[in-house]
Amino acid sequence: WREALKGGDVDFFRENTAKDWATAYDLPAVQQGRLIKELIPNEVPQGMQSFVFNTRREIFADRRVREALGYAFDFEATNAEIFYDSYTRTRSYFANSELASSGLPAGEELAILEEYRGRIPDEVFTAEFAPPVTDGSGNIRSGLRAAFALLKEAGWGVVDGTLTDVATGVAMEFEILLVNPGFERVVLPYKENLAQLGVTATVRTVDTAQYQNRMDEFDFDMVVASWGQSLSPGNEQRDNWHSEFADIDGSRNYIGLKHPAVDALVGAIIAAPNRASLVAASRALDRVLQWGYYVIPQFYLDAFRIAYWDRFGRPAKQPDYAVGFSSWWIDPAKEARVR
Repeated sequence: WREALKGGDVDFFRENTAKDWATAYDLPAVQQGRLIKELIPNEVPQGMQSFVFNTRREIFADRRVREALGYAFDFEATNAEIFYDSYTRTRSYFANSELASSGLPAGEELAILEEYRGRIPDEVFTAEFAPPVTDGSGNIRSGLRAAFALLKEAGWGVVDGTLTDVATGVAMEFEILLVNPGFERVVLPYKENLAQLGVTATVRTVDTAQYQNRMDEFDFDMVVASWGQSLSPGNEQRDNWHSEFADIDGSRNYIGLKHPAVDALVGAIIAAPNRASLVAASRALDRVLQWGYYVIPQFYLDAFRIAYWDRFGRPAKQPDYAVGFSSWWIDPAKEARVR
């Protein structure tokens, strides 16, 4: 379809590949303004795409370990080297929407969280969550130092080059399960960074049927997964986070999350009497999930990449959640110039 667009056989194309968006449109028609390449910001909820810890595994039971392993993912280098700096780091489980938490909790959101003070991480009340940031050079030495400090605090140390549980002598080894071979280019640099911590990670890409069976049975250590979100979260949040679903095969509680406060916050979302309460409860849940370090956030795109021949008229107001191509029309003057 992309080549058909360039040849004039197609009028409009939505690009989904970062590399092609950056490299495939160096054309005279683009330079002359006849073929338009446009990035349209949107407010489509993005949810959470991430490396997911299966906390049913003993090595991932400690929050400090999960936080430490997050320092080994160099988003900035990955974004620059693979994705042409086109993506935004995911921070929230309700990314790119008003449901995402920000700043410090206040008002109704704070009132909801106060009920669980002492049972949820203290950082929920004192700091805005943000994943580690690097300079994009590939040198993550300072991040690894922070990771080692957390791991030492959690009882891990390096023995003969291998990260080892000091009390049990168990080495830190785990498998990262994939179904899409194309994602190996993201995961393999993470594996190499983990090796600098003394962690042995293996990357295994399996066929769709095997992958689905293993996901349904929670037969994985770490997986790349995502939870989509809408602007009106509700009962589906129970399947994602509620204790009741942690041991039900086929649920989306991949984490194995069993936390009374999370259960209650999911209930608050479902029972919210109005929009303001729904937003407050969603932001409260977001904070508790963030500071639990149950995942290592990855990235998302907060815009539509579109390319089209400049023969259209468009409404002055751009939709917040769609390209709105069905509302465009052929402009006779533009059509004549293109032709």
